[in-house]
Amino acid sequence: MTAEKLVVKYIRKTEAVFKKMKMAEKSVLDPSKVDEIIDEAKRYLEDAKYYLKKGKPETSLASVAYSEGLLDALRMLGLVKFEW
Repeated sequence: MTAEKLVVKYIRKTEAVFKKMKMAEKSVLDPSKVDEIIDEAKRYLEDAKYYLKKGKPETSLASVAYSEGLLDALRMLGLVKFEW
């Protein structure tokens, strides 16, 4: 699979998570901090789309991987709920 096809797959998957992700009911962190991390993950996703359009699929792939990593960390900490 080419980097371009792979990144398109990851971008779609990450967009789907943002649409269905729910905040955890109880959190030890200030909810605004969780929102801050979610916003950062969204910016990485937008960067991925930008670099894909610019013909830089490898950079795009790195950006979407950062987005997924932030989302996974939030999920693993029990701060958000979603499934890939």
